[in-house]
Amino acid sequence: MIKTFRIETPLGEMVAGATDDGVCLLEFIDRRMLPTEYKDLTRLLKTTLEEGDNTHLKSLRNQLAEYFTGERREFSIPLITPGTDFQRAVWMELQEIPYGTTRSYQEQANALNRSDSVRAVANANGMNRISIIIPCHRVIGSDGSLTGYGGGLKRKRWLLDHEKKYSGKAVDLLLF
Repeated sequence: MIKTFRIETPLGEMVAGATDDGVCLLEFIDRRMLPTEYKDLTRLLKTTLEEGDNTHLKSLRNQLAEYFTGERREFSIPLITPGTDFQRAVWMELQEIPYGTTRSYQEQANALNRSDSVRAVANANGMNRISIIIPCHRVIGSDGSLTGYGGGLKRKRWLLDHEKKYSGKAVDLLLF
């Protein structure tokens, strides 16, 4: 069973989901794809969703609070990421992008040895169900512009600025 719990963050309300094995969902409550993500997770994990709590959700709340206060740069929560082999490879590579830095979609494709698959990488980034922890917000356009983020570009900007503030690194982005 996937237990779900709502979490209030500086960016708005999020919903988290976890099985007994780990976190499988962290998404903004207003994301259009959320109902589809629920359906996909219950189908892929062959289980149901129910509001509740478990040890992984408790750890997630604590670690997210530390992240938002600038005390945490890396998460240590077990993740459940059902998807295709390619999607899982993209999501694993996203977790290699250091806190406070960005990478272009092309650089992400190159890191996967799939330099001709920029669109597929961008699509897999968009299918990420575990926002912030799998940091798809750290992927930007080749020209430094903010592009695509399921939580919206304002939230992406906020997350990058937040990480810049606590990492001491400059993040160069074009302003819109």
